[in-house]
Formats: sequence, C-alpha cells, structure tokens
Amino acid sequence: MAPIAATLAETKDAGSVVLAAAGEWLVATAAETDRRLRALEVPAGSRVTLDLAGIDRIDTAGAWLLLRTERDLSARGNAVEIRNLQPSFAPLFDQVRAGGILAPDAHPRPAHHSLIGFVARIGEITLGLLGRAYRILGFLGLVQLTALRLISHPRRLRLTAMAAQMEQTGVNALPIVGLLSFLIGVVIAYQGADQLRRFGAQVYTVNLLGVGILRELGVLMAAIIIAGRSGSAFTAQIGTMRVNEEIDALRTIGLDPLEVLVLPRLFGLVLTLPMLTLWADLVGLFGGCLMSWASLGITPPQFMQQLRDSLYPWTFWIGLIKAPTFAFIIALIGCYEGFQVARSAESVGRLTTLAVVEAIFLVIVADAGFSIFFSFLQI
Repeated sequence: MAPIAATLAETKDAGSVVLAAAGEWLVATAAETDRRLRALEVPAGSRVTLDLAGIDRIDTAGAWLLLRTERDLSARGNAVEIRNLQPSFAPLFDQVRAGGILAPDAHPRPAHHSLIGFVARIGEITLGLLGRAYRILGFLGLVQLTALRLISHPRRLRLTAMAAQMEQTGVNALPIVGLLSFLIGVVIAYQGADQLRRFGAQVYTVNLLGVGILRELGVLMAAIIIAGRSGSAFTAQIGTMRVNEEIDALRTIGLDPLEVLVLPRLFGLVLTLPMLTLWADLVGLFGGCLMSWASLGITPPQFMQQLRDSLYPWTFWIGLIKAPTFAFIIALIGCYEGFQVARSAESVGRLTTLAVVEAIFLVIVADAGFSIFFSFLQI
C-alpha cells in the first residue's frame, strides 16, 4: 500500500475549529504542508483542537510545523489543544520544544540598542578596559620583581633559552622584515619623488626617505611585524602550555613560570628588536636608493651625500632608542595573554588575536608618546 502524504482536514463548529492531521508528516513534503498551514483562516479567539490521531509517521520537520502552528495560533489569542498524540511520537515533540527552534521570527531588540542600554554598554566596556589595564600593570609588577630577583642571582638566568628566543624572534624574522622594509623604501621614494617633482625638488626625496625610515618607519615596521609574528607566538606557546597543565607542573616542581617562560622571551626580544630595526633601516634605505637611481637618476654616491647632509645627529639614534621599549611592550602583552588562556583551544585562538591587536595598539601609542617627548626636547 502506497504511503499517504500529509493531510490536514479542517472542521469548524460554533466557536471551535478542529484540525485533523493525518498521513506522513515528513521533510519530503514539508514545503507543501507549510504552504497549506499558512493558508489556514482560523477566527481569532476561537478554540482550536489539533487532532493528531491519524498521523502514521512524523519526523522533526513535521513536528516543528505542528508546534509552530500551535504557537502562532496561541499568539493570536486562540485556545489551542493537542489531542491524540501517539506515545511513540511524544519524545520527538518534547525534543523539538526543548531545542529552542520555536523562537519567534521577530527577534526582540537587544537592551543595548536603547539609549540607556547604549550608555550602560559604554560604561561596561570602559570598566572592562580599566580592569584589564590594572591587571596588565599587576603582571608588569610581577615581571619586574622577578627580574630584580634574577639580577641578584644571575646564575639563574637561562642563557640557552634566551639565545633560542633571539634566534626565533630575530634571525628567523630577518627575511620578512627585510622584504617589507625594502618595499616600504621603494614606495616612499616613488611617492615622494612623484609629489616633489611638481616643485622641481626631486633631490629632497632622499631627505624624506632618510628621516622617515630612520626616525619612524624602520622601527615601527619592525615592531609591528614582530608583534604579529612573535607576540602571537608567545601567547600561543604559553597558552598551549596552560591548556596542557604544563605551567601547573612547573609550579609543582618548584619553578617560577615567570622566570622560566617570560624573562627569556622578554630579554631576548629586547636585545633582538634594536638589531632588527637597524636591519630594517639599512634595507629600507637601500630600496629607496635603488628607486631614486631608477626614477630620478640619483646615483648611489649622490644619494649617500644627500643623506648625510639631511640627517640631524639624533635622527639615527631615535629609532634605536624606541626599539627596546617596543620590544618590552610586545613581549609583556604576548606573555600576559598567554597566562590568561582558559583550558580550551578556542581561548588560545581568541587571546592570540587579542595579543596582536593590543601589542600593535600600545606600540603606536608609545610611538606617539616618543614623538611628543622628542618634539618637546627639540630633537
């Protein structure tokens, strides 16, 4: 005998409506059944009975259609009653009800979309940021105390771990830092020459290139690259150790995680970033020199002479002075976020991304502070 598709018989009496469902209420015919259910014209306020005695088979889609009909009719003020539900189908209906898929189509407006909610949301975010800044300062204090304790016992400094970090964060980063710095030098030289050509002052492209790269862009590009490359690695490495309970194991055997994990990374990066900055400066100037030679006809000897004439005594050193501070910020934030990881892979990924964003933001804020400070000193 061929299976009977879903049917719905509608019977109206005075003040009441009986909807008799029969056949197979399956996903294969859900679209047609949904169209018929939506076409029902049930008087508002009337009593409605859903008679399910004739249903032979039903799946999740069919149960959802019947329960949605019950919900929609109840929302219009009808008194709805489901009768003759077979005991074997009851667990399916309970599961659909508990699954949360019968939520109203129109989503309620979130509380923060109102004016009061928006102000409350701003206050909540502000308090969260202040609390985060307070915790980072506390972590900074712990790192400083651990460093002072290590200075009084220099034999406890893990030189092997620090050298390994210098290799990972410095030597292995030379190609990417050099490539991007070279391209930045080419772009600045090309764009500067294009603008200065209007005034017949193409030779001052060298001045723009030298001051821009040595004073600002060299160290800033190196710091941003290291923040994305090494800062994220610090968070991921320490966070994974926290997930695997390796940090708890270090404490159990009497080792300080800050001394073992944080200080080698911190000292290694502080020593490495100035060297990467010097490398970025040289490669950036080399790229600008090649571009000036190709587009302006300024030979390398002329480029070097113009560069020497354009630089102030402090121009070269300003970038190198910034580098240790930027390195300290990147390492501190990367390690701090690693220790904040919860015991889940999702937390590792989220805080790794957050560490990069925070480190780059604080590096740019620190660079702005250096600019104001050096402007105040007139250097």
